[in-house]
Amino acid sequence: MNLTLKIWRQKDAQDQGGLVEYQVENVSTEMSFLEMLDVLNEQLVAKGQDAVAFDHDCREGICGMCSLMIDGQAHGPDKAATTCQLHMRRYKDGDTIVIEPFRAKAFPVVKDLVVDRSAFDRIQQAGGFVSVNTGNARDANGILIAHETAEKAMDAAACIGCGACVAACPNASAMLFVGAKVSQYALLPQGQPEREKRALSMRAAMDEEGFGHCTNEYECEAACPKGIKVSNIARLNREYLRATIVSD
Repeated sequence: MNLTLKIWRQKDAQDQGGLVEYQVENVSTEMSFLEMLDVLNEQLVAKGQDAVAFDHDCREGICGMCSLMIDGQAHGPDKAATTCQLHMRRYKDGDTIVIEPFRAKAFPVVKDLVVDRSAFDRIQQAGGFVSVNTGNARDANGILIAHETAEKAMDAAACIGCGACVAACPNASAMLFVGAKVSQYALLPQGQPEREKRALSMRAAMDEEGFGHCTNEYECEAACPKGIKVSNIARLNREYLRATIVSD
């Protein structure tokens, strides 16, 4: 299979950047999307050209680092999948594929397809944790939690922080990410002692990073590779409202 790739190339955050066209030949349908990019980079290096910089790590759909906009869709056309889980059998011979980095003010381009998503780390540091004393772990059955509640908390905890929700949102909002992190603990007994502080501090950190506001477009849920629901955004709003009242 032969493909035409239009890839965003940008030296650094100060460079204007632009799309560059490449031809890739003999692509196997069994390759993953990232393996196809590996083939391209091998060809570029063999010609003495700079390889295309792109983020990746586990290549198993776990870490979320493979953040690419593929033909205008975060992580590509497959639903509930990361870029590394996208395979070339999705395409046909002669196709043209446009590959760009995630675009958001809070995700500045580092180089080519790599963006700086440390804004998510700073939001997490603002309150996405539970403060506990060190020592032996408590018995798993020491705190009884209803099955439905535990399932909702686990669903929220499935967020891998890839940033697809931000890239897909027309406002570059991080509400789905923050909503998932706040929901994870708001639903559990362990998260109650810092409940108000968490909602206020994480929401404030999100605003400081320059993310946009949520206008209920639902693009975030559609793009999320882990199927995080927008109901977590509603819970975040309730937690934030509750925290402003209780803390006054």
